Amino acid sequence: MSERRPEATARRIEPLATLPLFHKLDGRKAVLAGHGEGALWKAELLAAAGAELHVFAGPEAASFAPLATGEAAARIHLHARRWSAEDLAGAALAVADLDDAGEIQAFVAAARRAGAPVNIVDKPEFCDFAFGALVNRSPLVVAVSTDGAAPVFGQAIRTKIEALLPAGLKGWAQAASDWRPAVQARELPFALRRAFWELFAGKAMAEPEREPTRQDAAELFAKLADLEAMHDGRGRVTLVGAGPGDPELLTLKAIRALQSADIILYDDLVSPGVLEFARREAKRMLVGKTGYGPSVKQGEINALIVSLALQGKNVVRLKGGDPGIFGRAGEEIEACRAANIPVAIVPGISAAQGAAASLGLSLTHRDHARRLQFVTGHSRKGELPDDLDWRAMADPAASTVIYMARATLPGFRAKALSAGLDPLTPAVAVLSATRPDEMRIAATIATLPERLAELSAAGPVLVLLGHAFGAVLAVAGEAADRRSA
Repeated sequence: MSERRPEATARRIEPLATLPLFHKLDGRKAVLAGHGEGALWKAELLAAAGAELHVFAGPEAASFAPLATGEAAARIHLHARRWSAEDLAGAALAVADLDDAGEIQAFVAAARRAGAPVNIVDKPEFCDFAFGALVNRSPLVVAVSTDGAAPVFGQAIRTKIEALLPAGLKGWAQAASDWRPAVQARELPFALRRAFWELFAGKAMAEPEREPTRQDAAELFAKLADLEAMHDGRGRVTLVGAGPGDPELLTLKAIRALQSADIILYDDLVSPGVLEFARREAKRMLVGKTGYGPSVKQGEINALIVSLALQGKNVVRLKGGDPGIFGRAGEEIEACRAANIPVAIVPGISAAQGAAASLGLSLTHRDHARRLQFVTGHSRKGELPDDLDWRAMADPAASTVIYMARATLPGFRAKALSAGLDPLTPAVAVLSATRPDEMRIAATIATLPERLAELSAAGPVLVLLGHAFGAVLAVAGEAADRRSA
């Protein structure tokens, strides 16, 4: 088996149609030209953000007068005339609600000469930036964008988010702003700052409807003091199950671990969609372990995990499926404990569970299976293990799931049949279970090994063996009969 070194991966996010930004406008000049409902709404947003707003609306300037009242009166300037290029000097943003093509082009050109990003209402082809559909729990703000393609769709999504975010989160977001200086004043290492805000977020999400109190602050800072007293500069390690591939099968605990990681060491079998849930600032390192292909030595992975944790990093070791099922978790746990590094496990949906769910079958149908067994078809030497219990493999009342069996299934078949396995026992090979490119072959154990060549050469293969999977074979037979007819 060939070897490779751990490698850092540069790409952390899928392509974006636009870059979402939150623009600080308090006290800065913003220019708005035109009138109409779109202009009124944009003016209200700019005013709410604290901008020094200049509105050029000609005879319709009076319609903006309700904005220029109270505390905002001093920074809302209404001009009952058409805009000019000079009006854009020093603007942080420029917005216009115009219909005439020539005037639009002139406004865009003038704004760009002045160095101001420009937005033309309902005309995305002229826009440097877009206004998203907002969920306002300021200072907590969520914006949804469809890149101008479907504003109504964006608003529908915003409505869904509105329902999910209680109004009380506004108070918690303000509390975070108020308490942050006290956290910063402690000059804590990153790990402890992160731990404090994780505790804060947990408390806020547990009781989002109520306002935070001084007692909440006291409890959180007391816990922070305890963490400071115990902190010895070491990080921690979390072994996280990434599931079989479909990112929607991640557990909430797995997502929380990914979002708090400093460094993520992941396998080839982890799908890109799973990594999308990770904290953007986290460094990602590919430490691939694949059967029959280039792999990083397990000893190197163990040493890397320990080294990073000793540097104070929060290390997430991300493994396909469940880390405790043929994921070499035991060796990594032993290495961490030998170095006195805290280690935790977040289980994941196993590849076997994912494959069975994708097939619409139970692994332990009570009419066919009294026992479920997971076995590996791949030993340390890359061969069929020589210490499998072949009588157990031949048990007609067992459901057997064989991991990493692509190359060794012929040998498995030979030994299992010799031990008494019925050659007509249903067997299903599933490639890349739960992923968009999933492939399946249903056959009997007598014929399945030769048919594995029908599967793509890329991707993990799982074999499900036993009478509990006979329904898949029956469906495959019916489909073949229909084709021959």
